[in-house]
Amino acid sequence: EQTGITLSRYLIEMQKRGLIDPDLGSVFNSVREASKVISKLVGTAPLKQAELLGLQGEVNVQGEDQKKLDVITNDVFKAALQYTGKLGTLASEEEDTPVLGTNASDALPVLSDSFADTGKYVCVFDPLDGSSNVDAGIPVGTIFGVFKEPDTEACELPDDMANMSDAEQQCLAGALQPGKALVAAGYVLYSASTEFVLTCGRGVVGFTLDSSIGEFVLTRPSIVIPKRGKIYSMNQANINEWDEPMRDYISAIRSGTGETATPYSLRYIGSMVGDIHRTLLYGGIFAYPADTKNLDGKLRLLYEGAPMSMILEQAGGKASTGFARVLDITPKKVHQRVPVVMGSPDDVDECQKYYFQSSDPTLKERCMKRLESA
Repeated sequence: EQTGITLSRYLIEMQKRGLIDPDLGSVFNSVREASKVISKLVGTAPLKQAELLGLQGEVNVQGEDQKKLDVITNDVFKAALQYTGKLGTLASEEEDTPVLGTNASDALPVLSDSFADTGKYVCVFDPLDGSSNVDAGIPVGTIFGVFKEPDTEACELPDDMANMSDAEQQCLAGALQPGKALVAAGYVLYSASTEFVLTCGRGVVGFTLDSSIGEFVLTRPSIVIPKRGKIYSMNQANINEWDEPMRDYISAIRSGTGETATPYSLRYIGSMVGDIHRTLLYGGIFAYPADTKNLDGKLRLLYEGAPMSMILEQAGGKASTGFARVLDITPKKVHQRVPVVMGSPDDVDECQKYYFQSSDPTLKERCMKRLESA
């Protein structure tokens, strides 16, 4: 009664009811512990600027300058997950390629053969989404998704695999799965409070970190997104570069000529976790659409698009590329990008109508091409 329902207790209850197995529970426990460390790092970063803030001096596989905290949080998250011994593959936004989910490390001795075994799950994650904002103290977050390890022979893999080892092929097969194959997804928001939002395919729940006891406590037992909202969240500075359907939709809702006949308000943080968290609770629509410079958008399908789409759908919302459901897309490469439109179901439906009515055949062709297998 004094501590409420902690995340640990919640996971134990889920295992008792047969809703998750012990291996998946172990993965969630590792995410929980890693997120506590990251929350502490983000909170103390301004006090340790030389160690934690600024650029690392390296560029990741997406061509983005890596922040020091990008590298540190990636190591924290990866180490926590590898030490479970329950993951076959790990794929991070900050890594060039997926890696085996083993716990081989000089820092931690192998305690037993079973501890060293790789497991049956695949975890994909963005350890610090919105890290470009961290120097300014703006909310950032962690995004993760969990797949079951697939049968490698049953996977459709890219053609350019000549120089890949068997282990690398196994890792790639584990990661290249459509979002509809996710068994769990979640995010952690590091802001005024640290919020852990999770779905195992049976609705969405939310926990808040109580620093006095060092535990996440259940604060949102059932998160359901409103059918429609009054907020749109996107980088409107790029509106002139967007596809015509998105431009027309935004013009309608901000002027009050949309289906609700009420003008929408713009709210945009520039950190996906923060913007999605607000959208999830208050309703409305979040989008990072394609533009003339980025025909496939900028968000990564595996680490951002698919996990967030699962969360939105489990909360009663929708997630689309404009024409197609995000969760139906099978990635052709690990760092594939995808445009997204997600949020309240009525708002996403209204936005999609503009795409369906579009007379631009290349737009639909580009969108539907993403549904093709590798």
